[in-house]
Amino acid sequence: MKHSRVVPGAVRCKAREEMMRTTRSMLAALAALTFASMAGAQAKPGESQESGWGLLNMTQGVTDISRRIYDLHMIIFWVCVIIGIAVFGAMIVSIVRFRKSKGAVPDVKMVHNTRVEIIWTIVPVIILVGMAVPATRTLIEIEDTRNTGLTVKVTGYQWGWRYDYLDSGVFFYSRLDRESDAARQLLSGKDVTRIPNYLLNVDNPFVVPAGVKVRLLVTGADVIHAWWVPAFGMKKDAIPGFINELWFQVDEDKLGLYRGQCAELCGRDHAFMPIVADVRSKADFDAWLKAKAAEQSQAATPAEPAPAESPAATPATSDPNEPPPETATARHPAATTSLRRS
Repeated sequence: MKHSRVVPGAVRCKAREEMMRTTRSMLAALAALTFASMAGAQAKPGESQESGWGLLNMTQGVTDISRRIYDLHMIIFWVCVIIGIAVFGAMIVSIVRFRKSKGAVPDVKMVHNTRVEIIWTIVPVIILVGMAVPATRTLIEIEDTRNTGLTVKVTGYQWGWRYDYLDSGVFFYSRLDRESDAARQLLSGKDVTRIPNYLLNVDNPFVVPAGVKVRLLVTGADVIHAWWVPAFGMKKDAIPGFINELWFQVDEDKLGLYRGQCAELCGRDHAFMPIVADVRSKADFDAWLKAKAAEQSQAATPAEPAPAESPAATPATSDPNEPPPETATARHPAATTSLRRS
């Protein structure tokens, strides 16, 4: 019985051709399938999806910076996909097709081959540099808080937010709305599925104008929090004693409510610390801010004191829940201390 002799060079050439052909077909099929599935599941900017594969990806948001972040994410994602398909495809093809039982002979030239080592060192460097250029450009844009039209200080508390409009003196607190807060209590007996935006609604939403670059100064009053609205594409930690900056500019045609949450574990009620941003037109925002400033100014104006009938002490009919009138010793703590010592 005659046995055919296996020629190592011919086997290697044939193996390389089969590997290249198989790899090309696998890359084409996987790329077509991935692009088709992602294109069909991708949501348009500003739109939300109730279900679907699109929820697995980042939202494109309603700001220019959020779309830049999304584009950067997709560039890096597809680079990783191509690298993964090439590497794992080559591994699988090599393991299955070029095994010893099929007459394959190891290529000893691939071990400590100077040319190959130079190639697999230079190629990753080129890829990393190509990824670093758009990433650096986007990071610079994220930190560019110049030319802002509105500055708001955001302070995180356990468990709520305070917003100070620094240019107008307007401020208010924003906490979980009463309906959600009541329903979340143990044995409340309320059906939470019937409550709109359960645990994602607040009593006082954060009002901002569309088409204006808004700068936020984010800090914390007690523990570390994180201010995050996904549609704006920005998130910053609120750290006590430090001030972090972020900015966003909502598109003029993207008016409405956008919801977020505290993204840093901050204690017992961390899950009940939502954020609601109410994006209004520039005219509506100016009217709201003016009305809010007038309301707070009126509330801060002290009422005119009634004429005193006699210089006697506080009458017995006064409300016990109110603090006693201020005395000279209360105004001067040193006097109180000297009286106690005497």
